[in-house]
Amino acid sequence: MNITITRAAGLAGGVTASLLALLTTVPARAETASPARAAATAATSPARAEAGSVALPAPTGPRPVGTVTLHLVDRGRPDPWVPTEKARELMVSLWYPAAKGGGGTAAYMTAEEAKALLEGQKITEIPSEVVSGIRTHAVTGARPAGRPGTLPLVVLSPGFTMSRSSLTTLAEELASRGYVVAGVDHVHESFGTSLPGGRLAGCVACEEQERDPWKFGDKAVRSRQADVSFVLDRLLGRHPAWKGARLVDRSRIGMAGHSLGGAGASWTMLKDSRVKAGVNMDGSFFVPLPEQGLARPFLLMGAGEEHEPGGEDFTWARDWPRMTGWKRWITVKGGDHGSFTDYPLLTKQSARELEVTRAYVAAFMDRHLRGEDEPLLDGPSGAFPEVQFWR
Repeated sequence: MNITITRAAGLAGGVTASLLALLTTVPARAETASPARAAATAATSPARAEAGSVALPAPTGPRPVGTVTLHLVDRGRPDPWVPTEKARELMVSLWYPAAKGGGGTAAYMTAEEAKALLEGQKITEIPSEVVSGIRTHAVTGARPAGRPGTLPLVVLSPGFTMSRSSLTTLAEELASRGYVVAGVDHVHESFGTSLPGGRLAGCVACEEQERDPWKFGDKAVRSRQADVSFVLDRLLGRHPAWKGARLVDRSRIGMAGHSLGGAGASWTMLKDSRVKAGVNMDGSFFVPLPEQGLARPFLLMGAGEEHEPGGEDFTWARDWPRMTGWKRWITVKGGDHGSFTDYPLLTKQSARELEVTRAYVAAFMDRHLRGEDEPLLDGPSGAFPEVQFWR
């Protein structure tokens, strides 16, 4: 498979198919790096799900997590994939530190989204209820907690054909550590996005990707930047779309993305000065960094040999010299394209890759949005021997 086209564009068909094939046959395990972490996780969620179900690993931070869903409409531009739609619609999930209290936890995705995902992957033997029945650890509509103007904000952008739900475990982890997290569904770029009024938006962009992956990638990256900037406008403007927006520190905003979402992180930083730090998780740079470079902190986090120096994705080596601020280039030995999503929990019955992703993304955000000392980013760690530092 050509990483610079198919894998980097975010076509995770093999990953998704294999994870879904396990949903009704193998229960998931939550594996952790230390006995203390294992005990903490076991105290809040079962180590194994019952047969026919999946348990996401609990976040490790000290704060309860709440979540809400926003429907945001940008009437200033048409949809890039369906020009007859004169306004760009987006679905956004917010995860945030919440006040203690009861309430039901959010579903992983809607029934319609689960059905579209299965159909998009041409999987017919698994009931969609198995996927939509996955429960998260975030309480729907919980009251936000924190002092005004103190919480950093991190935007998460998923891989192509994937929904924002694919980064749920990372989002909950960051929220439990005191971040507000905005996961964006870029409508018409996933197999299915539920919209108000019982509507379901399909993957119209898939047709363009199949015709010309690189031309598609360029267009999609630029479109995602516009999406993220609009989300920031709606969250941070004079009349914010979320009642908890007053908690956000507008000077401390980061972005992390997987695959196509990772490619969009650097371009968003170049076009939107509000984003102070970025992470690209296994995505090719479809839009090259300009010669003047990117001077803000950036983390490249890739899978196995594919994204090592000299690997198949030449765009990382091409753009690396143009990153002129703080930067790191790391890879996860034995990882694959889905390693930075929730999917390893399901495909491999292991939370290890999720633990690696959560640890390094959180350390990066802590260092650059909170100014904390994070030795994990300074070189190889005995706690994560599979993580290799290249630059």
